[in-house]
Amino acid sequence: MPVVRGKHGPLVGAIDEGTSSARFLVFSAETKQIVSKHQVPISLIYPREGWVEQDPVMILDVVRECISKAVDNLSEVGCYPSDIAAVGITNQRETVVAWDRTTGKPFHNAIVWQDMRTSHAVDELISKLPNGDKNGLASKNGLPLSPYFSATKITWLIQNVPEVKLALDEGRLLVGTIDTWLIWNLSGGVKNGLHITDVSNASRTMLMHIDTLKWDPSLCEFFEVPMKILPEIHSSAEKYGEIAEGKLLGVPISGVLGDQHAALVGQMCFQSGQAKSTYGTGCFLLYNTGETRVESKFGLVSTVAYQMGPHKKPVYALEGSVAVAGAAFNWLRDNVDMLSDISQSEALADSVGNTGDVYFVPAFSGLYAPYWISDARGVMCGISETTSRSHIIRATLEAVCFQTRDILDAMNGDCGVPLSRLQVDGGMTANHLLMQLQADLIGIPVVRPKMAETTALGAALAAGCAKGIDLFDLDEEQRMPSDVFEPKINEEERNERYNKWKMAVERSLGWET
Repeated sequence: MPVVRGKHGPLVGAIDEGTSSARFLVFSAETKQIVSKHQVPISLIYPREGWVEQDPVMILDVVRECISKAVDNLSEVGCYPSDIAAVGITNQRETVVAWDRTTGKPFHNAIVWQDMRTSHAVDELISKLPNGDKNGLASKNGLPLSPYFSATKITWLIQNVPEVKLALDEGRLLVGTIDTWLIWNLSGGVKNGLHITDVSNASRTMLMHIDTLKWDPSLCEFFEVPMKILPEIHSSAEKYGEIAEGKLLGVPISGVLGDQHAALVGQMCFQSGQAKSTYGTGCFLLYNTGETRVESKFGLVSTVAYQMGPHKKPVYALEGSVAVAGAAFNWLRDNVDMLSDISQSEALADSVGNTGDVYFVPAFSGLYAPYWISDARGVMCGISETTSRSHIIRATLEAVCFQTRDILDAMNGDCGVPLSRLQVDGGMTANHLLMQLQADLIGIPVVRPKMAETTALGAALAAGCAKGIDLFDLDEEQRMPSDVFEPKINEEERNERYNKWKMAVERSLGWET
């Protein structure tokens, strides 16, 4: 534990590396409030239709910049870099990087979780499973076979990038998700950098056995991924090693969680039956099932929520993933010029009292949970001569809400006990109209914490509760100050609108051949 000199007591840092930006936040361990932060956007690369990439060197450089700027800002609030006792990491999941262990250089851009280039390969793999069942491996990994997850991205790199295959043959190849790439570099890189991941990220690869929490030889063989190139799996909260560079030299890295798992922790959803929904580039709803792994019958996935220490039991969750939430507004702005700035969306949508009976299914790269249909594409239904851009923008907000209802209905079917309230977080929750529409369309209160950075807070909590850091006791009952949005429409209207949404979903299917 450092000798604390600053007025906010011991501090915990959190690297939050998402799809559209990276940031570094510093929290007070005493109040859990942010004392410093810095954020930088990250661009996406689209080499072909359905392909989504990012530059892993840019990701690393941006993270380093965010750390440097946020640490420099500590002096403005009466704190010191030496007050930081530990750092946690939370990251976009399923995104894959392959790099050279001897030079540290990536062989290819990172393949982002949204990328669909392996769709046809996934279809071929599904055909090899008994009865062609895409859930044929779920008893081992909890997941349907989908290009969303990491395994087929790794296989694609090995089979399609000659430098990757050569490095594999020569024993120079390392692969991992973004957490692994960051930890390896920050802990030394070519000079004995740690090649590790945590159980939450490993559970998103299709390669980890969800019960043993180890890489499964039969799964790795099925996807033709050599186990020797994979990182070592650890718990979500332990002292892995120390930062070996920059202004946090010597500070322990002691917490790692995939971003949606970090949000579950940051929302204090530690009890079975609690759930949160995060609204960002995509939308992700996690339902804590405790130490019991629930196999979904309604199109959800089973995932490891977190494991708060190497000797602690893992906690599981059911998850529903929506590929396109905030990304739909980027499309409205960048592709069809309906918005000059996303911040306009609430005022424009609020200028009309309804969508004018327009329904938008933003299935740009297929539909995720609970459908898992990769040949769906975006459709807009119900357009008439009176339709305006405000109606379309409002329909885009409602599309996020309807997709969340799809997942909630599936969770109710799997768990048998409907949620009484939905806790929410993520950048889109700043939109008050979206939150009200969400409450209206699911029929239960929506609870939004006043402290918006719950994902980063989750990473900080994991880092701070690790043995040897011991700044947080996660067993304490904790409630976060929140705003509550109550439903304002009746069940008949709610169901009528949802039925039309389902009609629109039917029309989105079968477009990609």
